[in-house]
Amino acid sequence: MPLYETVLIARNDVSQAQVETLVENISGILGEHGGTIRKREFWGLRTLAYRIKKNRKGHYVLLGIEAPVEAMNEMSRQMGLHDDVLRLLTLRVDEIDETPSPILSRKDDRGDRGSRGGASRSGGRYESGRGGRRHSDSSETRDHNAAAAE
Repeated sequence: MPLYETVLIARNDVSQAQVETLVENISGILGEHGGTIRKREFWGLRTLAYRIKKNRKGHYVLLGIEAPVEAMNEMSRQMGLHDDVLRLLTLRVDEIDETPSPILSRKDDRGDRGSRGGASRSGGRYESGRGGRRHSDSSETRDHNAAAAE
């Protein structure tokens, strides 16, 4: 049977439970035609690159599907009619990669970046590190300014 990868974007108004129900509906449609979902990845709520149907965010889901062509056509038709689905992209692949996708691995790496606060940064006239002088006011500069003032 052919293998497919499908990325689905659901509206941001729906809850995570409703997105999982939507995936179960897809599983039911594929099951009726002899197909199965071999991989499920919920990427969560992400910002869209541009507005789609007046939405700026959407729930992303990656599905690895093994199904005949008729099942995929029916699934695409049903999801195209569904109000909660913003976009659906299906690609035929040679094999379904069981490892986590780069999107999920990148999301896990974000915790290593450190804080954005200015407490660890030096420079600037404010503690946040914004604006002001870039160089610290050393004692040599102060001595030079004091001598010039006399």
